[in-house]
Amino acid sequence: MECQLMAVIKPGAGASERLAAALAASDIASVVVATPVGTDVPVADIQSLLRQAQAAGAAALVLDDARLARTLKADGVHLSVDGGPDGKGGAKGFGESREVVGRGLIVGVDAGRSRHDAMVSGEAGADYVAFGIPDRVGDREKAHLRRCELVAWWAEVFEIPVVAFDVVDPDEAAALAAAGADFIAVTLPAREPPAASGELVRSVVAAIASEVVT
Repeated sequence: MECQLMAVIKPGAGASERLAAALAASDIASVVVATPVGTDVPVADIQSLLRQAQAAGAAALVLDDARLARTLKADGVHLSVDGGPDGKGGAKGFGESREVVGRGLIVGVDAGRSRHDAMVSGEAGADYVAFGIPDRVGDREKAHLRRCELVAWWAEVFEIPVVAFDVVDPDEAAALAAAGADFIAVTLPAREPPAASGELVRSVVAAIASEVVT
């Protein structure tokens, strides 16, 4: 499977423009609309981003809220390792989320750095398993190496797609693609002009392509 791109975007001022720039820069397989826990984001803003992604042919996922994903007719839900306000993140929230959205929608699980949670999620029927680096992690360099090792392990042993989350630059993307990641998930920069999102997507796609060629 060719390594593809996922985009993570937070609703807010300029979000539509950032997403438009990213979608125009390259084909994006899926978009995760990530509303931070504890924030009061209008549902209309989330729905607008979902529709924008779907109109471009991308699968549109809601972060950590299966009921909202179903209500807004998203394509699925992404369960982060830290989870939503009820604390049922990652593998802990899979069963309930699958029950809510049914078999027709995507349920992806971020296992963080846990092989056990990844295997439990895969066995339960997750559509993809992700490995990321939560913000709380202090030793980022060690976490980068661990994430790459986990991606390589999963890609070698399992058939369920694996996603590398929290990728911040093209070099990371290239290394993770080489390790076997099926998807690279990049967060579109919220505090920069929309053009920066397009540049990030283009640079990551180019890095992935160069790794595939080599």
